[in-house]
Amino acid sequence: MLQLRPNCECCDKDLFPESADARICSFECTFCSTCAEGVLAGKCPNCGGELVARPRRPAAKLARFPASTERVLKPHGCKEAA
Repeated sequence: MLQLRPNCECCDKDLFPESADARICSFECTFCSTCAEGVLAGKCPNCGGELVARPRRPAAKLARFPASTERVLKPHGCKEAA
């Protein structure tokens, strides 16, 4: 099950479980669309994988299967994609 991490690893923007702004790679590294499509050019800086829109969990399922509260943040933000 997806963790639905609560923030962008680059800029620390809040990404709520219902957010259409979240992007993830196959390892669930999580970024906002601005960072994913801008500075990262659609490529995960951690694994090199493709960043795609994160699926949204139906609100009725969030009570039983809550989103993660663990924030992951790169201490120096993200650098330009190579």
